[in-house]
Amino acid sequence: MDILLIAGLWLDGSAWDEVVPELTALGHRPVALDLPGQGDGDTSATLDDQVATVLAAVDEAPGKVLVVGHSAASNLAWLAVDARPEKVAKAALVGGYPAADGSAYADFFAIEDGVMPFPGWAAFEGPDAADLDQPARDRLAAGAHPVPEGVARGVLRLTDERRFDIPLLLVCPEYTPAQVKEWIAQGLSPELTRATRVEYADIDFGHWPMTTRPRELARILAEAADSTGS
Repeated sequence: MDILLIAGLWLDGSAWDEVVPELTALGHRPVALDLPGQGDGDTSATLDDQVATVLAAVDEAPGKVLVVGHSAASNLAWLAVDARPEKVAKAALVGGYPAADGSAYADFFAIEDGVMPFPGWAAFEGPDAADLDQPARDRLAAGAHPVPEGVARGVLRLTDERRFDIPLLLVCPEYTPAQVKEWIAQGLSPELTRATRVEYADIDFGHWPMTTRPRELARILAEAADSTGS
């Protein structure tokens, strides 16, 4: 199965470099996406541009796909589910969950000169970055690209209610499945409240498992793809 890998804020497709060969060895076809505005220097890129890139990859796949979204890109994976429910066999959301229709994509940090730069590690101290040693932090920071304002402040538009019946895997790194279920009960993700087929994987890592635990993450994603029967 084609497994589309979408990295979160500031990252390009190289974030998955250690996951890709593991997935290939497990019999799948991983495709790590480079998103407009994250690595190509295009500060005018918009959320619509990124969605178009993801949908093009979905459409190019010969069969159904597993769409993997990391962190804020969980929203991109969910937008793909909404736009192509007939082509997405399953979605895996790593360290994130979908926001509601009409929400901003990722308006989390300050915009400076039209972009949202990586804010530094102080913003992620605690469980998010606890498993990152200094060399790993240096590598991630060195590869971080400022996110265009048109992406970060883009508005999610969800239109097809068939999305709620597509199987979802929530990969829980710096939090637990129990915490997510509590957030759902509190109404923090109306989309998950209505999702009918939700599974959980508790990996007890930090927020960037593709960097710190690529083999374990690949195994989880391969099992998710295998479980679709596609």
